[in-house]
Amino acid sequence: MSWLTRVRNSLPFVAKRETPDNLWVKCPRCHEMLFTKEYEANLSVCTRCDYHGRIGADARLAQLLDEGFELLPAPEVTEDPLKFRDTKRYTDRLKQARANNPHRDAFTAALGRIEGQKAVVGVQDFTFMGGSMGMAVGTAFCNAAETALEENCGFVAVTAAGGARMQEGILSLMQMPRATVMTRRLKEAGLPYIVLLTDPTTGGVTASYAMLGDVQLAEPGALIGFAGQRVIQETIREQLPEGFQRAEYLHKHGMVDRVVHRKELKHELARLLSYMAPAEAA
Repeated sequence: MSWLTRVRNSLPFVAKRETPDNLWVKCPRCHEMLFTKEYEANLSVCTRCDYHGRIGADARLAQLLDEGFELLPAPEVTEDPLKFRDTKRYTDRLKQARANNPHRDAFTAALGRIEGQKAVVGVQDFTFMGGSMGMAVGTAFCNAAETALEENCGFVAVTAAGGARMQEGILSLMQMPRATVMTRRLKEAGLPYIVLLTDPTTGGVTASYAMLGDVQLAEPGALIGFAGQRVIQETIREQLPEGFQRAEYLHKHGMVDRVVHRKELKHELARLLSYMAPAEAA
């Protein structure tokens, strides 16, 4: 605080102006300070370096779906089945995560339309315990896929996760085959299953439903992989190439079909759904 500001604040007859704390946002890549309103109007993409910031489930659904979509009910699952405790009890971690998030867990799904194309969209929210996959996430994914089967429409999964939720142990890992079975049912029914990989998508999520889409899309610069780069380097004792595990690298090597800018995602998804929709629903 400068001496001029201190003097001004000490004067009783001068009105003190309050500046909102959320007026600015700092870009994690280029470190430029951006107006929050300008940043959000640009779909949480940096206007200077085009960095795609992480966004929550509600913002993602609002960006991808037409107005009037319907949120699917959150599943009721057994909480803390293992009575897990590390530095905190698992129940306390859940309470803390829910206090900072509008949803009960890390996966939120909705039924609606994308530029007129009927679809179920499920979004994983990294802000909820790192988007980790537990029983609630696995059940929400399966319920969303079941809704797509009932409505005879495509299913779009937007992934963002650090992997399985360690507090649920083997019960968390069991969500991988459960979700895989649902993707197989969608395929047998002839319904499109499209995956949008966002930053970051790692661990057990990558090892299951995140890489099983009929079409694999990714946002620019998204981190996508199973194990961390440092773990891989120490295991194979080799220096990894520049940009390893980023969306552009995976696209170049055939693991991602397209890297799509956030501004173009809605139109791209609508186009894919129109191509892949079953004949009776087209």
